[in-house]
Amino acid sequence: MLSDLARRSRSYRKFSQNVVIEIQTLRELVELARLSPSGGNLQPLKYVLSCAASTNALIFKHLTWAVYLKGWPGPAEGERPSAYIIILHDKTIGGSFGHDAGIVAQSILLGAVEKGLGGCIIGSVAREKLKAALELPEGLDILLVLALGKPAEEIIIDPLGADGKIEYWRDGQGVHHVPKRPLDELIFRELT
Repeated sequence: MLSDLARRSRSYRKFSQNVVIEIQTLRELVELARLSPSGGNLQPLKYVLSCAASTNALIFKHLTWAVYLKGWPGPAEGERPSAYIIILHDKTIGGSFGHDAGIVAQSILLGAVEKGLGGCIIGSVAREKLKAALELPEGLDILLVLALGKPAEEIIIDPLGADGKIEYWRDGQGVHHVPKRPLDELIFRELT
């Protein structure tokens, strides 16, 4: 069920790096993106797929991980993603990508969960440096990086506390906690 996939689709930041993700799996995930809605049906997004250790290492060093976990440099060697999908905007197709990047990112991550994988949408990217490192041509801009792998951490959704703090945190056992607002707080009005 979709609700089960949504509950299991968390922002994983630790992976079993030794679990290989094949290029065909990445292609299947991008096929879900291809089938997703696109504003004006322009389909201005392109993708870079990486499951090679050397390219993964190159991508990794251009990312910032988990801003709320102060002092945490990101996953250690052995806990890093096994693959990446980089979402690009092809400016030769359309002047605006609208909400397409978010739509396809969610489609890909739900597909990853269905395959027993997990991922994290990373928006904190040294875009120009990564673009140069990957030798991407002018006209292709990096929007988001999706880190993918076999999750190697437990994530618990907690109710938002009375203090209203939304920052995620890790407890003494390394369990990642994510506070979520209650449903009734999100629904502004019900018109029946």
